[in-house]
This record gives sequence, structure tokens and C-alpha cells, in this order.
Amino acid sequence: MSDTRRRVKVYTLNEDRQWDDRGTGHVSSTYVEELKGMSLLVRAESDGSLLLESKINPNTAYQKQQDTLIVWSEAENYDLALSFQEKAGCDEIWEKICQVQGKDPSVEVTQDLIDESEEERFEEMPETSHLIDLPTCELNKLEEIADLVTSVLSSPIRREKLALALENEGYIKKLLQLFQACENLENTEGLHHLYEIIRGILFLNKATLFEVMFSDECIMDVVGCLEYDPSLAQPKRHREFLTKTAKFKEVIPITDSELRQKIHQTYRVQYIQDIILPTPSVFEENFLSTLTSFIFFNKVEIVSMLQVSKLRCSS
Repeated sequence: MSDTRRRVKVYTLNEDRQWDDRGTGHVSSTYVEELKGMSLLVRAESDGSLLLESKINPNTAYQKQQDTLIVWSEAENYDLALSFQEKAGCDEIWEKICQVQGKDPSVEVTQDLIDESEEERFEEMPETSHLIDLPTCELNKLEEIADLVTSVLSSPIRREKLALALENEGYIKKLLQLFQACENLENTEGLHHLYEIIRGILFLNKATLFEVMFSDECIMDVVGCLEYDPSLAQPKRHREFLTKTAKFKEVIPITDSELRQKIHQTYRVQYIQDIILPTPSVFEENFLSTLTSFIFFNKVEIVSMLQVSKLRCSS
């Protein structure tokens, strides 16, 4: 089959929270009699064998990430992902999933991700019956914002609500503007609060927030916030390392600006995970699972883009 739009890699998440490659093939959506419903089928490009047969469940939460990725949980502790070679193919299958679930394809998550038992436990509490109200994004509110972000981490439902509020209000960019102001004013207390806030937002484990935080516009300010760990006598100099010490060496010439940007982004996000963030506790490990996936699938996309670039050069 020559349709590259539908070309995908199938991944499953193993017990160590690492993604295993289950093979490359072509995806289609079709009605499967045995499953009694519209299903996603992936047939291996090597021999046509069935790599995936998954019914599109009306109640399953599907997530669309990074333009070319669809992720969902088939059962408890069994996560699946389709990584598309092309955005157009991802959009096509995403529309099919949304059609089955009666959702608008503009959404990035088709269902509420909150655990049902957690939802039942909290739904009677008035403070969780609506979106979290964020304090105004001002210097004198940074301590209040830090306390709010820290307080929600133990509750899945409140993490979801805070993430949604941050996303809806474009709050992260406002916070990073305050970071620049705090640095200019040498406001150490404010910088310490911003460290706690940005670290807490990373632990919300939301791909939609990562897309903002790790954009070209924002990522160096995010790194800057994470330099001001209150437990350290002096701030770290991570930005200096990333901009002056670390050198990008091209083994092969890279002329595609999007590919180059993706490589730089992946290196910086990997640096945040491996060098800047402290080793997570058992309690915190699951908070970074989406960050790990973000890095992994960025690398998958880089390899795919390199292959496309090589094909173009040879043709």
C-alpha cells in the first residue's frame, strides 16, 4: 500500500512505563462484525498481518498529541498509541473516532480523563463543582498561585480542572512574563515561587500544556524558572549551558527548519527531564509519564522526518 497518510507505528506501554514498538503498518477504520462496532485496524506493511484490532469505544478517552499521535487506554494498565507518518492521516482517523463518539474533531481529548471513583468522591464537594478560579497573574499573587498549584497535585480531579483553567486563560505565557519582570527586578522571592509553579505545572502531566511550555517562544523562560530552586544557595545556569556550551553538530546536513526545531526542542526537553528536574519520588513518577512520552514520540517524529528528507534528496 502506497498511502503514506495512513502509515503508522503501533506502540504499547510496558510495565516500566516505556513505549514498545509493535510494528509499522497502515491504519483503517471499518465496521468489525465480531466487535460489533467501528474499529481501528492496522495491518503490517511487511506481510499484511493484523497488528491492531481495536473497537472505538464510545466511552474511551482518546487523546490527540503533537499533531501526529493518538493515545488511549484499552484496559487498565494497557495503553496504546498510533504514531502517524503524516498529520493528514492522523486528522482523518481522529475525525472517525470523534464521529463515533459524537465529538467535535477540534477537541484534543474525547472524554473526561478523571477516574470514575475519584469523580464520585469529589462531585458533592462545592469546590470541585466548577473550574478552578485562578488568581490574577500579578507579582503579589505568586505565593497564592504557588500554593494553589502545589495543593492540587494529590487529587486527579483537581489536577484536571487546574490544567483546563491554565489552558483556557493562556496563563502560562502570563506567568513567564512575570518571570522576566522578576529577573529584571532581582525579585528572589518571586523567582522561588515561579520555580514551584512551573515545576507543579509540569507535574500536571498534560500534553496540551507541554505544547505551550516547550514552544520556541516559551521553553527558555521555563528553563529559567527552573533555575531558581529555593533549596539551592545560588541559582543554576541552565540557560547559559543550553545557549552557549551545548553545540549542535550535524552528522548530515539538515536544511529542513521544522526538523531542526524539533531536534532542538527534544534536546532541551530531555535536558529538563534528566538534568533540571530532581529524581521523582514514587508518588511523583506517574506525574511525568506524559513528559516521557512527549520526548519519545518527538524522537520517533525526528526519525520519520529524516527518512522523508533522505527520500527527497535521493529522488
